[in-house]
This record gives sequence, structure tokens and C-alpha cells, in this order.
Amino acid sequence: MLLLALAPRAWLRLPQLKPLALPSTRGGESLHVTCRFLSRQSPAGTGRQGQPQGPGLRTRLLVTALFGAGLGGAWLAARAKKEQWRQQQRTEALRQAAVGQGDFSLLDHQGHARCKADFRGQWVLMYFGFTHCPDICPDELEKLVQVVRQLEAEPGLPPVQPVFITVDPERDNVEAMARYVQDFHPRLLGLTGSAEQVAQVSRSYRVYYSAGPKDEDQDYIVDHSIAIYLLSPDGLFTDYYGRARSAEQIADSVRRHMATFRSVLH
Repeated sequence: MLLLALAPRAWLRLPQLKPLALPSTRGGESLHVTCRFLSRQSPAGTGRQGQPQGPGLRTRLLVTALFGAGLGGAWLAARAKKEQWRQQQRTEALRQAAVGQGDFSLLDHQGHARCKADFRGQWVLMYFGFTHCPDICPDELEKLVQVVRQLEAEPGLPPVQPVFITVDPERDNVEAMARYVQDFHPRLLGLTGSAEQVAQVSRSYRVYYSAGPKDEDQDYIVDHSIAIYLLSPDGLFTDYYGRARSAEQIADSVRRHMATFRSVLH
């Protein structure tokens, strides 16, 4: 009750209070404390003045995209270089295996003598088989000519010569080879020869073959290695492809060999 009674007198004395004086500034003027209410919101249009603005969203996205593209390009370059190194290592290992060394002397399906030097300067895809083969040889020769056709469709690539060498010289003479190769590709070259000549070229390329027993019709099957050989324009054995490799995979491999080929004969 006492506080309530004294309250009116306290309010009456408030106008008589002097403002609080602060220490004088260097100019000798006194500063007085005044109270005022500040709005919590900044005036419209002023923003956060004095604070640095960061990069916009588009700029950040552009920088991120460029950084990602740089990383992707570096990864692809490293991958291509690694693949090229692997191919060079494989090629060198195959050369050291001494496959396809030496010359050979055979007859083509037109009766012309052929030797290894005749194919110098050309890429060659070579397959060993026999004309009486029921399924594997036709399938592999068809795959081989598919590769040749794919590469022929690319004007910037050199031509590839397809070659078919028999491992059954007893039945695959010049006439039989001529009838057989015409069903596959107009440039497929069939090669045959005597038993000794065929044995020599087969040994050179590490091709195994063995004629089976004859039936009552004097027919027989020849068991043999199944591989497509790639020879470089230097006449050197460069690569080989088994049955598991598709025509597309072989064509890709041949393209890579062509791109990295450097003659060792000049």
C-alpha cells in the first residue's frame, strides 16, 4: 500500500531528472544516452548491406560441371593409355612366342602359287579348317567375313584380306577350295597344297589337326585347332581370336591394332 501511495509522487518527479552525462569526447562535447526503439526489419530494398554476396547457383553448377568433365576426361585418357599398354604387352608376348615364323608355299583356289611375302603390306585374317566341316568351320568363316565387311564399311581403314587354309589336303584340292570359298566372300582366298606343305604352315602357326577314322563312305572328320589369326602388314602374327569372341569384338581389336601399328621392317 505504501508503494502505491508513493507512486504518484515518483511520477511527478521524473521530469526533474537530468539526462545522464557521459565522459566528454575529444571535441569537448558531451554525449547523452537516448533510448529509441529500432525496427527488427530492415527498410525495404536495403538488403544486408556490407555483407559480401557468394556466387550464384548457376555459377556453382557451372563450376561443378566443368570439374566433373575434367575428371571424366582424365579418367578416359588414363583408361585408353592403360588399354594401349596392355595391347602392346600382349603383342610383344605373342611375337616372342614365335608364331607364324618362316615362309610357306601353297596354291590358292585359282591354282596360283602363294607365299607369305604375297601378303606383305596387308592386314590378314586367317583361319585353318576344311571344306567338309559340318558346322564349326562355316560358322567361324562366316564370323571372319563379318569382321571384314564391318571394316570395309569404314573408308578410313585399310582393307583386310581374308584367308582360309585347309588342314585336309587329301580332299581339299584347288577345285574343292574354289567351290567352297565362293559361298562366303568374294575376296576370301582359299589355300591348299601337298600334305607336307600343309603340315609345314600348320606347325608354323601352332595349329593342331588330326584326321579321324573313315566311315563306310570313306568320309571322316578332321579334329583341329579353332582360332582366327591376325597378321600385320609386316607379315607378323599379331593376335588371335577363339570361338568365344564375337565379330564385333574381333573388329574392335583389329581397329586398335591398326591404330597403334608401327612397321618394324623399315
